[in-house]
Amino acid sequence: MDSSHFSKMINDFKPGIFGALNEKKEELLRAGKKVYNLSVGTPDFEPAPHVMKAMQDACGKPENYKYSLADLPELLEAVKNRYEKRFGVHLETDEIMSVYGSQEAMAHIGMVFCDPGDVILVPNPGYPMFEMSGIMAKAEVRYYEIREENGYLPDLDSIPEEVLKRTKYMIVSYPLNPVCVCAPDDFYVRLIAFAKKHDIVILHDNAYSDITFADRPGRSFLAYEGAKDVGVEFYSLSKSYNLTGARISFVVGNRDIVSRFRLLRSQIDYGIFYPVQLAAIAALNGPDDFIERQREEYGRRNRALCGGLRKIGWNVPDSQGTMFVWVRIPEGYESSADFCIKLMEKTGVIVTPGSAFGSNGEGYVRMALVVDTDTIREILDVLEKSGMFLQG
Repeated sequence: MDSSHFSKMINDFKPGIFGALNEKKEELLRAGKKVYNLSVGTPDFEPAPHVMKAMQDACGKPENYKYSLADLPELLEAVKNRYEKRFGVHLETDEIMSVYGSQEAMAHIGMVFCDPGDVILVPNPGYPMFEMSGIMAKAEVRYYEIREENGYLPDLDSIPEEVLKRTKYMIVSYPLNPVCVCAPDDFYVRLIAFAKKHDIVILHDNAYSDITFADRPGRSFLAYEGAKDVGVEFYSLSKSYNLTGARISFVVGNRDIVSRFRLLRSQIDYGIFYPVQLAAIAALNGPDDFIERQREEYGRRNRALCGGLRKIGWNVPDSQGTMFVWVRIPEGYESSADFCIKLMEKTGVIVTPGSAFGSNGEGYVRMALVVDTDTIREILDVLEKSGMFLQG
């Protein structure tokens, strides 16, 4: 069929750099060369044994294969307990709902707020799924710029008033993938006041609150006064609990938003598979000392990779949070995509070009901390021998 059979939206989607990187990877593998894939944020840690056992036990019971239709009361209670214990945030039952991963939720939530012509605000650079929420809702996607010189925090005062008048919601996420920074307390205070002043909803993606490298653990947006008045938070079990394939996350916060979103989702699905709900209950209620050990291991990888790259001549700042590292490409390359292809050809190391995350990502690359420190040392040796980072 030709393109006329399909929607303008799907015809506008392009494989982009990821397709080119995958083709180059397959070419290297066919040639028998070793590849180090630091491009994809899939944790290499296993889920906790008690979580896997809860899933296994639940899968052995035939009654758990029926439509679930709603969240188990025990699941809602587990989320309440987790937020109270971890973030010091009190949630009511009607302020919580499960979703099939934050990515699915982000793709659909725009339909709760937007009519054609409404505006949403997303960061540039930012996670590509953020803009998809507006595209799916047929809203106009506008970008607020975040730059290295401003600590990758938005300049709220620079957003034009005419844009704010049409804006339904603003997506914010710290620690932020891909730029790997955390936001200070006073930013959230200003953000909430800004949202109230302009009558804008805040959607906070909190996927990486358990992977931060400062002394103080990551926090919840809802821990700040007035946050529930203006928005909701997406809390995922994918990265903290290594349950990426289970697709279980939560939208928590403002009860009116949660209620309307639950109504929308009741039209398109029948609830989270019971064994996944029961695994999530085990994760949220269980001991979480492994989360701290995992955070410490990510920290060791962060220091090993960034410190090692600085030693061979690539000035890489340590990541503040997330499971990634964000760095400016060396001089002499036409673009971040050009650098990524040449890096892969010479070393077998695959990283993601910053341009995949927006125009302000051009000139940077993102690397995932998904290999152990021994492999990181091996990668550093390969990079040093390549001669690509010699200063002179």
